[in-house]
Amino acid sequence: MMGAGKTTVGRQLARRLRKRFVDCDHEIEARTGVSIPTIFEIEGEPGFRRRESATIEALSHESGLVLATGGGAVIAPENRVFLRGGGWVVYLDVPPDILWARTRGDRNRPLLQVDDPRTRVRELHAQRDPLYREVADYIAESGQGSPLSIVRKLEREYLIRCAA
Repeated sequence: MMGAGKTTVGRQLARRLRKRFVDCDHEIEARTGVSIPTIFEIEGEPGFRRRESATIEALSHESGLVLATGGGAVIAPENRVFLRGGGWVVYLDVPPDILWARTRGDRNRPLLQVDDPRTRVRELHAQRDPLYREVADYIAESGQGSPLSIVRKLEREYLIRCAA
């Protein structure tokens, strides 16, 4: 979900696990040479989603990395397949009101450039939450607490589930 802390938590988790961190949105920007808002402006959401799927597919075949996807990546069924097949999937579950508080001033969120962005956050959460739950191996309630406390919890779970 956008604003859930995927990049912050993912980067710290990767460091603790001694893995490479990849933010899918940053990878798309690096591959295209333009920002996500520019891709949305030129190609619309369908064009962006095609690029996102191609990037997730490529990265899901790599090992030794922690991948933070964009908030809407789970919408495409093929992405859910790539993610499930690529490794241990974590859903950072954050209540919509906290997501709104974290994202309300961010102009780099094309899907929130609408008349009522708070309602839009709630709609996106309602649409995406069941899909995240479908694909997740682990659900971390992460609306409260510091990113470090979430990272420590994820590190413990990863070591129990995946490194044994």
